[in-house]
Amino acid sequence: MNPSATDWIPKFLNGFEKTKLIDHFKNDTSFYEALKKTGFIYGVSVDAVLDESISTLKLTKEEFTKINLFHALLYSYFQYNRSADFEEAIKSINEFYKKIEKGKTTFLKKLSLSHNPTQELENILSARLQETNSSLKKNNASLLTYALLYIDVIVFTRWLSNRRNIKKYAKEMESIVITSCFLALKAKKKKNKYDHLLIELFESSSEYLIDTTNDEEIVLESLTLLHNQSHLGKKYILDICTIAVWDDHQMDMAEFQFLQRLTHFLPLSENDLTESLTSLSNFSEKHTETIKLFEYSNPVKLFYKQSSATVKLLVLRNKNRLIKELEESGELLLLLSQSTLRDLSKDEKNKVKEQLLDICKTIPSLTIFLLPGGTILLPLLVKFIPKLLPSAFNENKIDKGK
Repeated sequence: MNPSATDWIPKFLNGFEKTKLIDHFKNDTSFYEALKKTGFIYGVSVDAVLDESISTLKLTKEEFTKINLFHALLYSYFQYNRSADFEEAIKSINEFYKKIEKGKTTFLKKLSLSHNPTQELENILSARLQETNSSLKKNNASLLTYALLYIDVIVFTRWLSNRRNIKKYAKEMESIVITSCFLALKAKKKKNKYDHLLIELFESSSEYLIDTTNDEEIVLESLTLLHNQSHLGKKYILDICTIAVWDDHQMDMAEFQFLQRLTHFLPLSENDLTESLTSLSNFSEKHTETIKLFEYSNPVKLFYKQSSATVKLLVLRNKNRLIKELEESGELLLLLSQSTLRDLSKDEKNKVKEQLLDICKTIPSLTIFLLPGGTILLPLLVKFIPKLLPSAFNENKIDKGK
């Protein structure tokens, strides 16, 4: 299964019985804990919820995130509709996203968008990942990670039982979670420059924080909507606030006291707080991840980082076909080899560009390079090609092990 290609949902559903996907878990809490162990709640999915392998490919965090989001939505649906089938579940999830007006596809995708419900959902889920990872942006700097995607699951669960004012509820839910995180950040005794930037961002925009009357300062006691959350919703908010103060991997007294106040205000038990802290600590140690709810990044660096990851993934997954095409293009191989020893002329660079684009045409997965603006990714493609070619192209590479 390739979650970055069309029809991954039918492939996923065809590989597992409904009992494996749904009935394997004792209850909602059991599924939530399994979801947390994958890293989905922390915004860095490193695995799928299922115990067994779901793909022969080495999946990216984004692909695992997409699978986990779909699985969580699917699980929630079948808690309310035990006798329904996958087709009905997919139809319901599509309808839900249209109601809250999230996961809108781009104009280019609309042109090729199939009326097939599964392909429609695949496009929606991909769009949701893009929206979530760029929805909190000001001065082209601050980005939300995937940690807030679980809000979709909470809102979808509410929609299954009560469809009134669901768009308003979705906005309120997002505001209450972000406001809780804002208060957690303010509680930090030692704030780094990014903490200060985020706090300023929140305070300057009423779009993210809950409304307060008479310009009153936002305090924990003003978050009365917290009391209306389900038990899992409350656990999620506690987990999210724990992440907000975790980026330095230290817990000072002020931060811990805030989490204690939040636990009592929700209300949850001290065991819930202990479990939240222990789970986050264990996940961080096991996967050596830098877990951040918010990530500060320069837009140019972010574009290069994401583009580089995309190109590398495409090259590695099409390695054999790419090598074959390169071997059949003698002139391109010659120019690539010479480029390691000297600067190519303008005409030679144009030949490399044209022949690389011809190769991309023969491999469907590389059509990203044929899209408008896709040619700016060609230098990235060239960067990864030498790793696939014979060692003769790297005769000047220094062995760092010696």
